[in-house]
Amino acid sequence: MVVHAPETSSARDFDFWMGSWNVSGRRLRERLAGCEEWVEIGGTSVAWPLLGGLGNVDEFHTDYGGGYSGMSLRLFEPETRTWSIYWADSRSPGPLEPPVVGAFAGDVGVFECDDTFDGRPIRVRYTWSRVTGGSPRWEQAFSPDGGATWETNWINDFTRA
Repeated sequence: MVVHAPETSSARDFDFWMGSWNVSGRRLRERLAGCEEWVEIGGTSVAWPLLGGLGNVDEFHTDYGGGYSGMSLRLFEPETRTWSIYWADSRSPGPLEPPVVGAFAGDVGVFECDDTFDGRPIRVRYTWSRVTGGSPRWEQAFSPDGGATWETNWINDFTRA
């Protein structure tokens, strides 16, 4: 996938995210199954910069599903002005999943990749929004048809801890 980043995309795009956060989230009980039942998820997240600002990491903790920890690693590519975002968590440690790649335009960032879910190919999209208002939102969506339709299956709203 070729991402065309706006000229304004920079290594400072995630500066809003640095620090400690309370997480109020919800996710679909079942993904890509026509499910409309949402499950509430609470947690905390702490983010800090890496590589002189060309990257950052956050660690997420929740009691959901018996409790687990997760982390996102974000790396900025100055030449293309795009971010690659990797996810890993304690439920399935091992190789990193394919990164979603994208950029910010204003206070909305969209990041996508091809992946698999339950053995079938899907498209994954992360959307960051409301990043300039002090209460950012992150959403995850899956597309089983190459991006023609999307199912939003996880939404997190953040407030400063």
